[in-house]
Amino acid sequence: MHLGPLGLFLVAVVDSSIVPLPIPGSTDLLLLLLVSHQGNPWLFAIAAIAGSILGGYTTWRLGRRGGEAALHRWVSPRLRARIVDGVERHPVLAVFLPAVLPPPIPLSPFILAAGALGVSPRRFLIVFATARSLRYGLIAWLAGIYGRNVVRLWNALLQKWSTPLMWAFSAVLVAAIAYTIWKLRRPAKPAVVDAPAIESTTAQTD
Repeated sequence: MHLGPLGLFLVAVVDSSIVPLPIPGSTDLLLLLLVSHQGNPWLFAIAAIAGSILGGYTTWRLGRRGGEAALHRWVSPRLRARIVDGVERHPVLAVFLPAVLPPPIPLSPFILAAGALGVSPRRFLIVFATARSLRYGLIAWLAGIYGRNVVRLWNALLQKWSTPLMWAFSAVLVAAIAYTIWKLRRPAKPAVVDAPAIESTTAQTD
């Protein structure tokens, strides 16, 4: 909050990266509070959009460089097949919808898959920037109209707990960053080829 647009930019970078933030939608919440306290909704919207684009592009680059190994490292097996299928069938929607919709829709697995499965940087940046502009522009506009009511409610409910919440948030964020660094330094597991695919290939070569 004290860093203003710079703080919002930094949170937006992390929020669109592979680092899991303790509170889903942290950029949305911080954007709402900053506009409500300090005004100038478009300045804060631009900061959120720019930071999100930088974080999203970094995640896309990680997927592009890592390929399928990056998906196996960062995306859980429960989600991987559906995400890969969605990106292969509808690459534009697979980037646009997670970027414009609020939590609990996951974002980074779709961005990673877009990079790993060959979505071009130009297409990715256009679609992702459009989605984030719509989302944060709408939040900034709503905050400019209704934000003061939200701030009054926030102060009434959470003023006594602001310091413990800040320390808890910081501790969880440090743990998330440490976990991400550990994942980056950990050797990638080789991609596992499905047995049916191996059998079909063997049959064709016989």
